[in-house]
Amino acid sequence: MRMQKEKKGNKTIAVNRKARHDYFVEDTYEAGIALFGTEVKSVRLGQVNLKDSYCRVKNGELFAVGVHISPYEKGNIFNRDPMRDKKLLMHKKEILKLGQYVTRDSYTLVPLSLYFSGSNVKMEVGLCKGKKLWDKREADAKADAGREIERVTKSRGKADRYDD
Repeated sequence: MRMQKEKKGNKTIAVNRKARHDYFVEDTYEAGIALFGTEVKSVRLGQVNLKDSYCRVKNGELFAVGVHISPYEKGNIFNRDPMRDKKLLMHKKEILKLGQYVTRDSYTLVPLSLYFSGSNVKMEVGLCKGKKLWDKREADAKADAGREIERVTKSRGKADRYDD
């Protein structure tokens, strides 16, 4: 009897919902993230905040700035600064290409989510353009209309069941 290979799924740790509200996400990239042991333990507990964070290319390396990983409560002297810049691990060519987009075409690199891929912590980085106020209003109006349509179709489905 042959055993099937077990797929290692991605377990989402944190999502930056504000990023999709404030930016148009043009493209997404997967990057590894260099963390210390106590930081990984805090990440496993879900003590991560991606709000108001961004990525920066400095000296040919990519860093996530403003990612808050709370100190591990049992970590004592081994805890690091929760707001330190975290180094992201990507291929050099990808980093240079992203750096050109950011400087030349006024794009922004924004962390979209943090997740486990097997036993490794990965970050989804979005290449984004900023939304204007009217873009945000338009997106909110579309979402409201979609929710209203969903609500009406649900209530019709329930009414049809009770008519029999």
